[in-house]
Amino acid sequence: MEIEKSKDRLEVLKRIEEYEEKGLFTTDVEQDPPTIPLTPDKVDYLNKKLSSKLWMKFANHLARAHINKLLRNRQMIIKEVLGIENYIAIKNTGTVITCNHFNAFDNFAVYKAIEKHLKHRELKKVCREGNYTNFPGFYGFLFRHCNTLPLSQNPSTMKKFMEAVKVYLERGEQILIYPEQAMWWNYKKPRPLVNGAFKFAAMHKAPVLPMFITMNDSEIIAPDGFPVQEYTIHILPAIWPKEELGIKQNAEYLKEENSKVWREVYEKTYGIPLTYTTKEQEK
Repeated sequence: MEIEKSKDRLEVLKRIEEYEEKGLFTTDVEQDPPTIPLTPDKVDYLNKKLSSKLWMKFANHLARAHINKLLRNRQMIIKEVLGIENYIAIKNTGTVITCNHFNAFDNFAVYKAIEKHLKHRELKKVCREGNYTNFPGFYGFLFRHCNTLPLSQNPSTMKKFMEAVKVYLERGEQILIYPEQAMWWNYKKPRPLVNGAFKFAAMHKAPVLPMFITMNDSEIIAPDGFPVQEYTIHILPAIWPKEELGIKQNAEYLKEENSKVWREVYEKTYGIPLTYTTKEQEK
């Protein structure tokens, strides 16, 4: 029996098509809960409190079990990981990892790709403010406790965020950041990138490790009526800031190089040039 396609997913795909035409590449297409501002007293970025450490340990245990269940049930399928040697080369170096953002599970896929080489460290993930402060249920719990670094519109909170980024990179840990900003469900193209991830790397003279996930339809139809995607995770060579460049110039250089290698993977994998339907430029 054919499963009817989800009205919600069809509406999301329609918004993606509309936003691509308008060049609104960083605009959210999901109907997420409204953002509640994050104040400094509501987040412990470095897990200094005992309670934060305990909740983090518990959340990581739940997350690993959940990821493995998704894989067993083929709700998430990792077909192949290419270029793991590129991660191994910088595994003890503070690094900004970038990845395209197209599914709520894509950070799980990144984690599984490098899990064996993380040792006793955990992958840090930058997330949007509203996901941390106002996302319901199990995933909301993970957003609040599972090694996340929420952004914030509050300047004092962002000061703490920046201090934590500095500490983690100096410790030799990796931070996953989505430089496309918004999640566009099952969108295969790399989108124009924003500066944040590359500015952080440039400020702390840290490399950027680009990852790009390509996908194809599996034979499994999800409850939403669409095929579960099979992921191929491409781990590309690290891009290092240049000594002779300042922070602003290095951020731009890192962003351009990241865009270039993502585009190359997209065009090689899918066998088509990267083009957009954009008729208007994003303001």
